[in-house]
Amino acid sequence: MRSPVVCTPLRAERIAVGRRPGAAQVVRTGLGPRRSRAAAHRIAAGGARPVLVAGVAGALDARLRPGDLVVADEVRGDGIEPVAVPSAAPLAAALRRVGLRVHVGPVFSSPSVVDGDRRTQLSRTGALVVDMESAWLADAAAGGPFAVVRAVVDTPDAPLYRPSTLVHGLGALRSLRRAAPALDDWLAATAPRTVELAEPRSFCAGVERAIDVVDRALDRFGAPVYVRRQIVHNAHVVRGLERRGAVFVQEVEEIPRGAVAVLAAHGVAPAVRAQARGRDLSVIDATCPLVAKVHSEVRRYSERGDTVFLIGHADHEEVEGTVGEAPEQVMVVEDVAAARSVQPRDAQHVAYAMQTTLAADEAEEIAVVLRERFPGLAGPRRDDICYATTNRQRAVRAVARKADLVLVVGSPNSSNSLRLVEVAGREGTPAHLVDDVGELDLRWLAGVRRVGVTAGASAPDHLVDEVVSCLSGLGPVTVTTVTTGTEDVSFTLPKEVS
Repeated sequence: MRSPVVCTPLRAERIAVGRRPGAAQVVRTGLGPRRSRAAAHRIAAGGARPVLVAGVAGALDARLRPGDLVVADEVRGDGIEPVAVPSAAPLAAALRRVGLRVHVGPVFSSPSVVDGDRRTQLSRTGALVVDMESAWLADAAAGGPFAVVRAVVDTPDAPLYRPSTLVHGLGALRSLRRAAPALDDWLAATAPRTVELAEPRSFCAGVERAIDVVDRALDRFGAPVYVRRQIVHNAHVVRGLERRGAVFVQEVEEIPRGAVAVLAAHGVAPAVRAQARGRDLSVIDATCPLVAKVHSEVRRYSERGDTVFLIGHADHEEVEGTVGEAPEQVMVVEDVAAARSVQPRDAQHVAYAMQTTLAADEAEEIAVVLRERFPGLAGPRRDDICYATTNRQRAVRAVARKADLVLVVGSPNSSNSLRLVEVAGREGTPAHLVDDVGELDLRWLAGVRRVGVTAGASAPDHLVDEVVSCLSGLGPVTVTTVTTGTEDVSFTLPKEVS
């Protein structure tokens, strides 16, 4: 790609944006569609390049105030094919980091000033602001990265032709000036890239089963269906089920007597089941079968009198539920230091189990220390670490060895997603967890040409697609898949919803 250009229609906007460091050129393109078309033709000559349009605009949405910024996720105009802007979310995040009030949505370009009934009509289309240039300047990129940032001057309740416009205009220009560092972040992030997709990634069989349980419960019993804790550790999944009528609570005491209640995939202590029975709840158990296996192991060991070392994180829901099987006999061991110091009641009668979502290599280090200290230590016949956790860690390790940067899609309370970040980091590659594309930091991408992407077992794969789309909005992307295995595991549903 050729060097980037910042397009500012008016001289005041150019002054506000200022000269950009590096190779970015700031061009005053002129007011209105005729000048914008001419400028786009000149800039596009010679091929694709990053183009960022920065200027002022009029608000269509009554919620916007003078000085607010709007980042276009689409540019529209009468008789003009809409132009998608897939890098809008991280650009908006960069602007918010410098303290600006930012909105993301469609920008409409009009050949003339919009006010009165026309403003009302356009507001009904969902567009946030109107300008007179962006749709025509999109051609300047010639297929390269394109972005639009507009600062609000006039609003539906403070139209353009009022004395207050001067004050509001100065406020909008100040917002553009403050936006300059974030604009630089976007410009620096534009480049051709290779994206390495890890495979397997995203949903595992246990997560699919848990989500399916709630969906089917809603279909069969109707809303509301109550779910204790997050059904899986992903905010997007939870919000989607909430829209369907699922109600998420912390404890069963919050659920009305006699209601339908789903127990989340991470498992619960027997005491929770007893509380549910005490409230006459119609319980549907969505506990992952692999978590249920660990519960069974702990019960078996504790019933024969063993102290059980549970390798895991004490504050994780899965561990809390597992400890609840035998709280007097389970000792949580979080790291190697704890394994070296833990003191059981009887060193001759000890066993261990593991949280299913740990990093396999770290969990094994802890287990090795315990085995060395307690030669008679009993353990599971098969590794407790979930097959999906192991597979995703193997895949991200392979991707990290090739990449300059690894992005892991997953929520911050997802243990298996956090472990993927740690595994990639141990390969010497910078890695970051993002709940969605809005958490992608443009500064991570400066100078990066090969990006590895994966998702935790509780993250929907469409979020990965959005990250890849965003990267394609920052420059040409070649997508390859690094496959380290396949998965064909499936679990049966509880009888209540099967």
